[in-house]
Amino acid sequence: MPITHLLYLHGFRSSPQSVKAKKVAARVQARNPEVVWWCPQLPASPRAAMAMVMQGIAGWPRESMAVMGSSLGGFYATWVAQQTGCPAVLLNPAVFPARDLAAYIGEQTQFHSPEERFFFEPAFVEELRGLELDRLEAPEKVFAVIAQGDEVLDWCEMTGRYPGAKIKLLPGGDHALSDFDDHIDAIFDFLNLD
Repeated sequence: MPITHLLYLHGFRSSPQSVKAKKVAARVQARNPEVVWWCPQLPASPRAAMAMVMQGIAGWPRESMAVMGSSLGGFYATWVAQQTGCPAVLLNPAVFPARDLAAYIGEQTQFHSPEERFFFEPAFVEELRGLELDRLEAPEKVFAVIAQGDEVLDWCEMTGRYPGAKIKLLPGGDHALSDFDDHIDAIFDFLNLD
């Protein structure tokens, strides 16, 4: 069944203006214009973010939707895929964000709009814990692109979190996947899109 709806979830302090989000959006628009594309600006609260996403995709067909996420968005995408049964593409996905983001409690700025500030509250760490999953129900529906050179997240933790998934392990690279253009074809192939 071809994908008709694609959701993209950005990472912590990121936005729909991220390089990867814009490249995926451009590819969908150019080659798959019939696909419904949604990349929302996620609120800082994980609970509010997932409530907004689930409300936004409530009418989407579960059998022909897919989700893609980068970093914290990869953690969220894993959760969405588990709730909906849809395929997921994960780009250097955060595995233990409750642990890792506890160091970021306080005022933060957006990468793409430094003038925009938000407050990452201690309660948000607990909300992240509430979204953690024990195991993947359908690892064969997951494709992860993981860079061993990621300077933010541990590639061993990332690969260990997704047993049975299709993993493209990059020998170098970085957290931002600066070489994203080299992987976009494999991502769209996985989703059966042009």
